[in-house]
Parts: sequence; structure tokens; C-alpha cells
Amino acid sequence: MRNCSRRQFIKSTLAGAGLMAAAPSLIYGAEAAPAAGSIKATDIVTLGRTGIKTSRLAQGTGFNGYRQSSELSRMGKPAFEKVVRHAVDEGVVFMDMADLYGTHSFVRDTIKDLPREKFTLLTKLWPRKEDWNTPSGGAKTELDRFRKELNVEMIDICLIHCMMEKDWADKFERVRDELSELKQKGVVRAVGVSCHHFGAMEVAASHPWVDVILARINYKGGAEYSMDGTAEQVSGVLKTARKNGKAVVGMKIFGAGKLVKPEEKDTSLKYVFNNNLVDAITIGTLKTTETDDTIERISKV
Repeated sequence: MRNCSRRQFIKSTLAGAGLMAAAPSLIYGAEAAPAAGSIKATDIVTLGRTGIKTSRLAQGTGFNGYRQSSELSRMGKPAFEKVVRHAVDEGVVFMDMADLYGTHSFVRDTIKDLPREKFTLLTKLWPRKEDWNTPSGGAKTELDRFRKELNVEMIDICLIHCMMEKDWADKFERVRDELSELKQKGVVRAVGVSCHHFGAMEVAASHPWVDVILARINYKGGAEYSMDGTAEQVSGVLKTARKNGKAVVGMKIFGAGKLVKPEEKDTSLKYVFNNNLVDAITIGTLKTTETDDTIERISKV
């Protein structure tokens, strides 16, 4: 489906919001495996064994994120909304957020006039004490605040943010327990971790508590390109995770902004998708042209 016709389809579908609320599958259509050699950023995929269906591409909101702000939010709300609404109009309905980025309210205001059923909302809980953050030690207090900031009853995915130690499961046991309780109550649909450490990722790949792993992956590998090991090492762990039914969302596909040449971007996308390393990917774009470029490149993989 060409971009123009897709935008027209989504806009016309949104006009029937009441109908979509009753039958959200009408937004997506029937999910089908793409033909060999043919994938799209806006294909609706199922994330591991979570049952969550969403676009293959997520709109990242945390480029250079720190202390509850990011490059995208620092541009201001009008610029933020322009980029994110453009992505939505193109069919990107997976929103990647975090308390660290401070983007909950930005996303809330950007999609406030659209049906909740349209979107998959992923956020991350920062469990460490910082000058900007005083953690509760669990997850209930944080998730209550997140839901208020987003103005939603349910968050699809909540991850413990930035695991940098192999013993994270023990260290953050109370966070895990409270997230599990919230999952049982339907406050959150899936739980997991974002990883910035090879050992942490290895544990996550087989830990029974984990539904979703956010992992750094590109074809270059190594710390220089924001990876937790060589491309081969990380790929092996992600394949294990997927075999174990974990949903894998890839990040740093373009090496945190270091893989900027067209051939580098294409090679990285091919490496990630052709080796079946991920269910979906998240890329933070700051311009509508960057979103269009990413969507087009994925279709050529």
C-alpha cells in the first residue's frame, strides 16, 4: 500500500472511531505473514507470546534521553507532535517511551483525539535513585503516575529500564513482583527489561518472568556502536530469547546515530531482519523525512 493511500485509509478509518472501539481489528486488518522478501515497517506483527499485535516499527521518543527529557521533547511540543503524528499517519502505532525521557505527556497530547485501541504503549521504569528520580522500590506507585501522565487505564508494556548487571532479577525483585501483580490485574499487559549489559541480556533471554526484551542490535557490534557484545554474540542471545517465546524489540539499529550512510543503514536493517533477530524495532526520528526514509528502507530489506 502506498504511503498516500495508507494515510487516506487511516484518516477515513479514524472517522469511524466508534466502530473501531467495537472491532479494533478493523484498524489493522487480518494479520498475515509477509511474502518472502517483502516486509513493511507498518506490518502488524505479534510480539513473542504476549499476544500484543502492533506495527513492526516503533516511534522512539528517547533519542539522547536523560533526566526526563529527550532530543525530541526538547524540540518543543509542536515539533514533537508533527513528527509523531506523521508517523501515526503512516501507520506506525507502536509508541516507545520512558520515564527517563519525560515523553508521556507529549505522547498523550499527540494522540488524545485518536482511539486508545489503535496504539501499543511501551514505557520503562527507572528503578535507581537519581537527582531527578526517587524510586518507590517497587512499581505500583510509578505505574499509577505513568497512567495519569498518559491518561490511560492500561499500559501495554512496561520494562525495567537499563539493566546493567547480571543479577538484575534479584536486585529488582520487588519491582518484578509488583509488575507481575499489576499484570494480573490488567494494568499492564506484558513486562520485561531493556538491556545495556551482555550478562543482563543473557539472563533475560531465558528468565521465566520476562515477556519482552529491548536489546541493542546492529551489524557492527561493540561498544563503539552501542552494543553489549559483538554482533555475533548478541545475535546468538536474541535467537535464544525468541526461541524461548520472548518478544525482542531491537534498538540502536543505526548505532545510536553513528550509522548514517545509506549503505550502513540498509546493511544494518538487513542484518537484523534477515537473521530473524527481532519482532519489532524502535527508531527515534526527529524529522518527518527521517521517518519516511526509515519506512522506505525497511520495505527494501
